[in-house]
Amino acid sequence: LISSSVLRSPPGHRFEDVPGMRRHLVRKSTKGQIVHTGKDHKEPTLRSRKQDRTPHEVFVELNELTIDKNQEMQWKETARWIKFEEDVEEETDRWGKPHVASLSFRSLLELRKTISHGAVLLDLDQKTLPGIAHQVVEKMIISDQIKAEDRANVLRALLLKHSHPSDEKEHSSPFPRNISAASLGSLITHHHNANHSHPAEPSVTDPLMSTILAPGDQKEPTLVPGIPRSKSKHELKLLEKIPENAEATVVLVGSVDFLEQPTMAFVRLQEAVELESVLEVPVPVRFLFVLLGPPTTSMDYHQIGRSISTLMSDKQFHEAAYLADDRQDLLNAINSFLDCSIVLPPSEMGDDELLRSVARFQREMLRKREEREIKELKSLEEKGGKKSHCKKKEKLFLKEPDDPLQRTGRPFGGLGRDVRRRYPKYVSDFKDALNSQCMAAVIFIYFAALSPAITFGGLLGEKTDGLMGVSELIVSTSVQGVIFCLLGAQPLLIVGFSGPLLVFEEAFYSFCKSNDMEYLTGRVWIGFWLVVIVMLTVAFEGSFLVRFVSRFTQEIFSFLISLIFICETFIKLGRIFKEHPLRRCSLGNGTGDGNATDALTPALNNSVPGTAKVRDEPNTALLSLVLMAGTFFIAFYLRKFKNSAFFPGRFRRIIGDFGVPIAILIMVLVDYSIKDTYTQKLSVPRGFSVTSRDKRGWLISPLGTNGNFPIWMMFACCLPALLVFILIFMETQITTLIVSKKERKLVKGSGFHLDLLLIVVLGGTSALFGLPWMAAATVRSVTHVNALTVMSKAVAPGDKPRIQEVKEQRVTGLLVSIMVGLSIVIGDLLRQIPLAVLFGIFLYMGVMSLNGIQLTDRMMLLLMPPKYHPDHTYVRKVRTLRMHLFTCIQVVCLAVLWSVMSTQASLAFPFVLILTVPVKMFLLPRIFTVREMACLDGDDAEPKFDERDGHDEYSEMHMPV
Repeated sequence: LISSSVLRSPPGHRFEDVPGMRRHLVRKSTKGQIVHTGKDHKEPTLRSRKQDRTPHEVFVELNELTIDKNQEMQWKETARWIKFEEDVEEETDRWGKPHVASLSFRSLLELRKTISHGAVLLDLDQKTLPGIAHQVVEKMIISDQIKAEDRANVLRALLLKHSHPSDEKEHSSPFPRNISAASLGSLITHHHNANHSHPAEPSVTDPLMSTILAPGDQKEPTLVPGIPRSKSKHELKLLEKIPENAEATVVLVGSVDFLEQPTMAFVRLQEAVELESVLEVPVPVRFLFVLLGPPTTSMDYHQIGRSISTLMSDKQFHEAAYLADDRQDLLNAINSFLDCSIVLPPSEMGDDELLRSVARFQREMLRKREEREIKELKSLEEKGGKKSHCKKKEKLFLKEPDDPLQRTGRPFGGLGRDVRRRYPKYVSDFKDALNSQCMAAVIFIYFAALSPAITFGGLLGEKTDGLMGVSELIVSTSVQGVIFCLLGAQPLLIVGFSGPLLVFEEAFYSFCKSNDMEYLTGRVWIGFWLVVIVMLTVAFEGSFLVRFVSRFTQEIFSFLISLIFICETFIKLGRIFKEHPLRRCSLGNGTGDGNATDALTPALNNSVPGTAKVRDEPNTALLSLVLMAGTFFIAFYLRKFKNSAFFPGRFRRIIGDFGVPIAILIMVLVDYSIKDTYTQKLSVPRGFSVTSRDKRGWLISPLGTNGNFPIWMMFACCLPALLVFILIFMETQITTLIVSKKERKLVKGSGFHLDLLLIVVLGGTSALFGLPWMAAATVRSVTHVNALTVMSKAVAPGDKPRIQEVKEQRVTGLLVSIMVGLSIVIGDLLRQIPLAVLFGIFLYMGVMSLNGIQLTDRMMLLLMPPKYHPDHTYVRKVRTLRMHLFTCIQVVCLAVLWSVMSTQASLAFPFVLILTVPVKMFLLPRIFTVREMACLDGDDAEPKFDERDGHDEYSEMHMPV
């Protein structure tokens, strides 16, 4: 053992100059360190060089003195903190679940008392555990915490071997964990020389060596110097959870028989060093906390160890520990921690409401602490303090380079700035796509883009009597998507059809039909005016107007479209029941009314477009109801399964993300297996052709079929063009805002002016070919960004994941658009999809979009007694009647919009929607205070994280569909 220790000792590593034999040498060793040995003892503060005080993330390990199966003392790891506490279960010797540490108030007071009287060694210049132990022991002697004759026993205790729960899993390893051989060899070498110099003084390592080198003990195998021990699977897995560049804190607590009173030492090393075999993972150690004492004292060593460990895992405290100049700074940090802690009286715990009230109380305390820090920062700024200077530099470094919505005051100035900001990174947009995650995202987003295209295409075909349908929508989605991904400033946006545009298409078709005008020709002139309007808007940098579209308007918009989807579903289902009424039929002796034959009529060949319309099939309505409800419930519960506790997180994510395609596939197979019942199928033309060949071609004449399109209508189309522009503007710009939120950590920027110009010009041009207009689809775009988001692997167990980066590139959107266009060749498969299945998808989209809108939640609160109201900001900060008044105003605006859509003036509903902006800006401030408006109309659409599997996703409920 001694020979292997000598081999592993680093060159020139000797302890001749290490103080530890006599008290006067300790005082000599304080040069270049900050040493506080007792409450009343004042040590001079000397620094030989500038210390590194940069705070790091902290990994904390709690070790307690225990007796192993061989009746020998050892340090055993009982808990660890990456952010939350993890304890070792005594029965199974395995790690329990991460949890927020709950501390006793007495243990915190005892901890504060020990730090105020114990030894505090700041910026200790030592590299090995024996050197640190010597310094700690001598400081304990100086501060009169231990007697001189206890030096050897305390030193021996500090150098006992460390055991960890993972050791049992690695029992087959040829290199068992023990005291660092290099450190022990250096210690033996040093004391061998020291004993020759001072033969009268007993060696402090005699007890240690007598334990380790006892007869019959197994010798540690010799290791080759310079070759590090390979990391085990357990270590690699744990290291992934620990943040990069983290530094460790070792907490050593326990009771020993040879001490008469507790002794404590808090150590901050000058530089973080790896102490071999001390931690379960090779993380450099920066802090050590030692607490030893007699077992007869009333002090609970375990709880005090948990207290200091929890403190060191707290961000505020460990930053203060890094920056502390003396003992008082540590005590002040403990006081700050206590200011934000809560003491629960000794009573039986109530239900979750009590826990929520505790959490709310603590949030209030944290908010007050933050306000105090801001006041202190302002006072320091006024005085020109050093801390103020650092904060200013930090703010300057973190400042946004420029605001994409800030006006330049020059014609097309915003457009030019978008081009200069984004296009220099054009090459990297293709290089960054060389990643497996991007390829996986293409498959998922393809289904996410194709499903709405099929669904909206089927409904669009019904609304326009086949003038535009699935074929046109797929072609438009593909072509416009490809061009936008190649030229757009934010290629992460997915261009697609949306609910508001569907409502407008239906309204404009009804208007043209009632006035005997050509619908497609009118769309051509609307497209022309769209180009004119967007040119004027971009020239005057009108995208800044999106700042005025607040949550008040967004919620009304989202709720309205969701309501349209839900109502449209049941209206279509009711029409099926009307066309195929249920009939009474009797079976038995043939005395029925003749309808039994109708009930058993074989299914007609309805997959070919243009066949005669089938009516009076008695089982069609019931089967359509089953298909619609089945599709909705399968998609809905597969989405909920994503956040369940069953199966691994990756498997749940796959099932949840592909819930809609799975629901469509299952119900199409159900319909296909029922041969004797008719259901209306999706009408898709064969090959690359328009939906209705007898009604239109691919090119639409601006003058009409016979050249008789009214001239006055050519100019009047500017009004519906303005309404279409409002819809595209709102959805595209709001989607860009959501995708570009700071939480996403996008680095390449976005371009509101350039993207709006591209999308509107492409839509206006596509009208010449009879193709639908497009906008940035909110849910699909956010889903695209989610699929490209890289979450940090260094996530503390039990903690929510953090976004590391987003793969910003153009390839995924480009491939998705190309694949959607190629889907036109699978028309035979698309013609097997019943319309009832698409109704189920629309019901799913409507319900999911309603579920998390704040307006929906507040409408539910109208029916609840106040004692059952949830713990939301707008509930706590606003009086109940005032909150209900705000809700009623939104409901009135929603009712006005719905009534406009239900009349002949349905074309004007985008204009009425825009009127909600001045209502919010000029009417509501006269009724509600600024604080109430901030609570009710604030932007809380922040990213939500799945706590189980670390999948990050925006809630669809906070966005327009």
